[in-house]
Amino acid sequence: MRLFGDLVTEITVRTDGDEGLLAQYSDIRFTAPVRPGDYIEARARLVRRTRLRRVVELEAHKVIRASPEQADSAGEVLDEPQLVCAATATTVVPHRRAHTATARTPTAEEA
Repeated sequence: MRLFGDLVTEITVRTDGDEGLLAQYSDIRFTAPVRPGDYIEARARLVRRTRLRRVVELEAHKVIRASPEQADSAGEVLDEPQLVCAATATTVVPHRRAHTATARTPTAEEA
């Protein structure tokens, strides 16, 4: 969830020049376990923008699985990334920043 918060902050800074206030997470789904040593990649996409709110879809995928049974520091690259968590976040941008923002909207590759 910390990764998701960081992604939402990045999007609001890029689009509004302000971190905003993370108001809520919704539709949180934990779909697979994450263990120490697993490597996770997280992605975010701005899906809705109103005057003061930004709605962001978030996903986290496991791309490397720790293999402590082989060795303490062993890992295995997964053939396909495994979805471990998905959520939607809503953030509120301060009124003063939402109207004066000059930052650009990030592309899908940047978010």
